[in-house]
Amino acid sequence: MAHIEAGPAAVSGGEWGAFERLYRETRDDLFAYLAYLLADATRAEDVLAQSFERAYRKRRGFDSRRGELRGWLFAIARNMALDEMRRARRESPVEGAALEMPGGLPAGGEDPLASASASASTDALALDRVLVANALRGLEARDRELVALKFFAGLGNREIARVVGRSETTVGSQLHRAIRKLREVLDD
Repeated sequence: MAHIEAGPAAVSGGEWGAFERLYRETRDDLFAYLAYLLADATRAEDVLAQSFERAYRKRRGFDSRRGELRGWLFAIARNMALDEMRRARRESPVEGAALEMPGGLPAGGEDPLASASASASTDALALDRVLVANALRGLEARDRELVALKFFAGLGNREIARVVGRSETTVGSQLHRAIRKLREVLDD
C-alpha cells in the first residue's frame, strides 16, 4: 500500500484533494477490515462511509505527533464499527447476543473469508480460505482483530497499536503469538 503523501496540514486545512487521496488509498484496506470485523459487507459499506464522513468533519483534530493519518482513520472506523455492533446487539437482543466484540463473527453471519468457497470446494484457494477462516475462529477475539488489522487492512504494528490503544511492543508480541497459533492449527 502506498504511503499517503497528503500531509496532515493539507488534510486538516481542508484541501479536498488531499482528503480524496486519503480516501482512494485507504478505502479498500479499511473496507476489508470492517467487513471482517462486522462479518457483513453491507454494514461494512455503511460504516466505511460514516467513518470517512466523521474523519472529514474531525480533520482539524488530527495531530501528526500522535501517529499517522492512516492509523487515525482506522481508529475512527474501529470505534464506529464497535458502536454499530453495540447498536445491533441492542436492536436484536437474541441475534445480538451472539455478537462478539471485537473481531467476532455473528452467529448466522456470512464469513467473508469462507463465502467465496461455498460453490468451489475443490478449488485450492477456496479450501485455503476455509482452513484459514476456521483457524481464525479458534483465536481469541483480541487476536483475530490484530490479525485482521495486519493482514486484511495492511497496517503496520505502530499503526495497529494506535488503533487498538496498546503499545507497539505489546501488539508485536500478541501478533507473533496469534500467528504462531494459526500456524500450529494449519499445520495440523
